[in-house]
Amino acid sequence: MIPVLMDEDILPLLDMQELIPLMEEFLRARHSGHTVTPPRHSVEFAPFGQLMFTIGGLNTADRALAGFRVYDTFPTADGEFDAQTLVVWDSRRGALRGLIVGWALGAWRTGALGGVAIKHMSRQDTRRCAVLGTGKQARTQLLAAAACRPLTDVRVYSRDPEHRRRFASELATTIKLDVRPVASAQEAVERADLVICATSSKTPVLETKWLSPGTHVNALGPKILNAHELPTDIAERVTFLATDSIEQANGYAEPHFLAASPVWGQLQDLATLVAAPAQTRSNEGISLFSSCGLAGTEVLLGAHLLERHRLARQ
Repeated sequence: MIPVLMDEDILPLLDMQELIPLMEEFLRARHSGHTVTPPRHSVEFAPFGQLMFTIGGLNTADRALAGFRVYDTFPTADGEFDAQTLVVWDSRRGALRGLIVGWALGAWRTGALGGVAIKHMSRQDTRRCAVLGTGKQARTQLLAAAACRPLTDVRVYSRDPEHRRRFASELATTIKLDVRPVASAQEAVERADLVICATSSKTPVLETKWLSPGTHVNALGPKILNAHELPTDIAERVTFLATDSIEQANGYAEPHFLAASPVWGQLQDLATLVAAPAQTRSNEGISLFSSCGLAGTEVLLGAHLLERHRLARQ
């Protein structure tokens, strides 16, 4: 019988200490030309929204995987079940490995890729972290940051005081750190070594002047020219810019909000930073990771979780 796993099946198996090296494995395969990573594909279902497909996989000596993830942009009531679906094949054997349904895999995959960026782009002495946003992506990004750097304190801001209070309370227990809700984005960002920006805002949520020299920024939210959570003048201070998928960064229906800036010509692939690091970061400039979503990474993670679940049931 083909396994179908839900969030309750995979959440106990998710560990950033395992997932970050798994994403590095995929990125090394990407750098050596052994992955399939096209930009995401959308199908319109007017007037309700779209179905979004990410399709990809890898073929190395150890693994041959193919698959796709599909999710929707249809309007839902608050609390509606998030039914993203991942399908995984063993492409060498032509065998369907299984399905995973729910929100957790996508959020943890993105968090683990953010962790790779923090590991390879932020300063080794990163200690103070700011988090803007309190949703699933903010949570997994912070879990990844705590797995990569010896953080000492975290400051959290979102527009809803109760959301940021609950987020801080939960994450303080989870990562065993001082996680404090604060009253403004400026209070969170100033003097931070690492800024995680994971909002749904279509207008900037911080000012570039708040960023200390040497800060690293992981940006997860809107990033196109007419809707972006970071200010465009951040380009004037960014000296180290990377993304997980250059194809996707250049594949949006509208241009990336930094595409017209001089720094865009210095955009690096996260895979290169993992597999063949050459550039070292400046302790004065800002480093920025613009998360766009790398197809195929969810397939590798899905295969890992399906195998973990099978072994746990033996």
